[in-house]
Amino acid sequence: MHHSKQLLAHISSPVILGSVLLVVVGSGIAWGYVTMTRIEALGGDIVALRAELASTTALLGANIEETHSSLSSALSAEKESLEAKLGDFEENVESISNTVGTLEKLSRTDPELLQKYSKVFFLNEHYAPERLVAIPQESVYSETRPEKIHAAVFPHLEDLFDGAMRDGVELYVKSAFRSFEEQRSLKGQYSVTYGAGTANQFSADQGYSEHQLGTTVDFITTGTGGALPGFDKTAAYEWLLLNAYRFGFILSYPVNNGYYIFEPWHWRFVGEELADELHDSGRHFYELDQREIDEYLISIFD
Repeated sequence: MHHSKQLLAHISSPVILGSVLLVVVGSGIAWGYVTMTRIEALGGDIVALRAELASTTALLGANIEETHSSLSSALSAEKESLEAKLGDFEENVESISNTVGTLEKLSRTDPELLQKYSKVFFLNEHYAPERLVAIPQESVYSETRPEKIHAAVFPHLEDLFDGAMRDGVELYVKSAFRSFEEQRSLKGQYSVTYGAGTANQFSADQGYSEHQLGTTVDFITTGTGGALPGFDKTAAYEWLLLNAYRFGFILSYPVNNGYYIFEPWHWRFVGEELADELHDSGRHFYELDQREIDEYLISIFD
């Protein structure tokens, strides 16, 4: 106890106390310096880390943008490729559909309707148009003999009569559909009356007459006494020359044809498209190759 008090007395002396204080303060300053140094170093690391992070972020952003751009370009190119393929596919489908439609339409169209029958092809005694309709009596020249025509041709014939009427032209049907037997009988009568050689110049044998198709009409007008010769001198004939093609009718046997005498009254329906072509080109039906004519079969009733 006595020694402790002596030690305390020594420590409590100003010199010793100052020394101790100096040591403590010195230690604190040293620790603070070390701490600040570490903080400054850590701050530098944080700045460097932030700079590195910013650089990495910028690089990553650039990579992402480049990847996005590449993907967009690739997807756009793939989309265009798919659209092109889809377009080609749709065109092929449409082409196939049109072909099927064309074949189906042709299958329903009588292939005989555009055949060259005058001394070329032969229609047998069993052939008749799919459906015939009666021509109204006001359009028929004879008051006792009814006339019929192919049902699909009738609307075009009606339009032709309407057009003639609007222009003040009188037109009538002298003869239209004739069966195989009717043509045989008529040719026999002509042969007896005019002789076989003369009859062959203006009348077809049975099976070779366009009238059997039901698409052909012999026109007549007033002022001829009911006779066909002289029809080419009438206003009705001039009107037909200028207008008949617009309704699908063509003159089968013009001047100097190689089949029969000039028959200005004899008009055959071949469809508006072919009639337009013949009119514009100045050619005649029997001058065309049959394969060329057949191309118009699908549009004959359009």
